Amino acid sequence: MKVLLINGSSREQGCTSVALGEVARALNEEGIETEIMFIGNGALPDCIACRSCKKTGRCVFNDAANELAEKAKECDGFVFGSPVYYSHPSARLLTVMDRAFYSGGKNFAFKPAAAVLSARRAGSVASLDVINKYFMIQSMPVVSSTYWNHVFGAQPEDVKQDEEGMETMYNIGKNMAWLLKCIETGKANNIPHPQNKKVFTNFIK
Repeated sequence: MKVLLINGSSREQGCTSVALGEVARALNEEGIETEIMFIGNGALPDCIACRSCKKTGRCVFNDAANELAEKAKECDGFVFGSPVYYSHPSARLLTVMDRAFYSGGKNFAFKPAAAVLSARRAGSVASLDVINKYFMIQSMPVVSSTYWNHVFGAQPEDVKQDEEGMETMYNIGKNMAWLLKCIETGKANNIPHPQNKKVFTNFIK
């Protein structure tokens, strides 16, 4: 089993990286393979609603969004990490998630996921809500912890001193490992995931 951890910060070794590293440590202790994917700090285009991905299964912009959607095929769970900007996740993470979930949503469906936020002081709960909505629309079990999934600190060294935050990250990894093993046991006993139907209703005046 493998979990992909996505670092949506502009700083590869910043506060978000520390948080993700602690989640990965707990997963590794449970025998779960992990990979941390840094989406980079270069310019990223937003979705242009061209709907090309509906025909090709890939975004027209060949960058981290396509890389994420492709990696998702071989992964069993996900952790999306981001710093907090103006009570919101990083724009770079959201544009990558928008395009990856539009083009390759089926690669994420029914796989457990967690959101992880790092903040200097506030805004993490609102940011957590934003990322969780991606999981909810793709039938992905949302992995919780023993507190809200965030750490505090202005620098990586500060985050390491946030004992409760680091414990929360560790417990995310343990809870995800437990859920992944439960799902694997279900598969082994011929308990498949639901085959959900989806109807689109447009509201017109």
